[in-house]
Amino acid sequence: MMEHFRAQDGARIAYRVTGEGPPLLCLAGLTRNASDFDYLGPHLPGIRMICMDYRGRGASEWTGADTYTLPQEAQDAVGLLDHLGLGAVPILGTSRGGLIGMVLAATVPDRVAGLCLNDVGPEIARPGLERIFDYVGRNPAVKTHDEAAAALARSMAGFEGVPEARWLEEARHHFVATPEGLKINYDPALREAFLAAFEGAAPDLWPLFDALAGKPVALIRGANSDLLSRTAADEMRRRRPDLIFAEVPGRAHIPFLDEPESLAAIRAFLGAVA
Repeated sequence: MMEHFRAQDGARIAYRVTGEGPPLLCLAGLTRNASDFDYLGPHLPGIRMICMDYRGRGASEWTGADTYTLPQEAQDAVGLLDHLGLGAVPILGTSRGGLIGMVLAATVPDRVAGLCLNDVGPEIARPGLERIFDYVGRNPAVKTHDEAAAALARSMAGFEGVPEARWLEEARHHFVATPEGLKINYDPALREAFLAAFEGAAPDLWPLFDALAGKPVALIRGANSDLLSRTAADEMRRRRPDLIFAEVPGRAHIPFLDEPESLAAIRAFLGAVA
């Protein structure tokens, strides 16, 4: 069940807490929400998973393109930790969630006990960005969840051996059925914010990664990822020889996190934090 808290600017932010035990803050992908971690939850007994819908996504309030930024979303994550009375926590960040985790490590290091990155790093490959440019903020052309699942199965290059039922789950996670057809379950203004963030030269994000020094760090990479290159992953491993690393075969951007390789990395990461 989703709960809500108020961010510093009054925005109503949704979150969900499942399980009992040590906390794990789970931060979703760009257009996604707490459902990103539905596949993982059953595999982490004894962990208190805290999953947030960023503003403008899922069950959170739409607050406009100017507020859909990494710094704002990082501030909202701290607000959630404050609301729950938590200090330093380990973070599992999928795609954009990993970038937010690095921002937190650089700006409020006392709130980050470690970071597990799901198919993201300090360098974002242009092919992956361009693929996101193509779909972000746009409703699908198909009309039903079954049609959306079939379209995902056809279009998600680099994914192998994914059952039809999983694509149907994905379609239901991210599209809302209406009399006019399927609609995205986030603010279309996210497109404006995302495109603006990548105008001009790419920022140097390596200092954010380096800010994780002294904290446990894990990296999960889809073997066929178009967003996190193998070169970037190799450089992350060079800078952090202790990096917990898993490459997931038959997955592109992003692994679902219930693959054996993903689970092994997440469990090793939680063990290192503990």
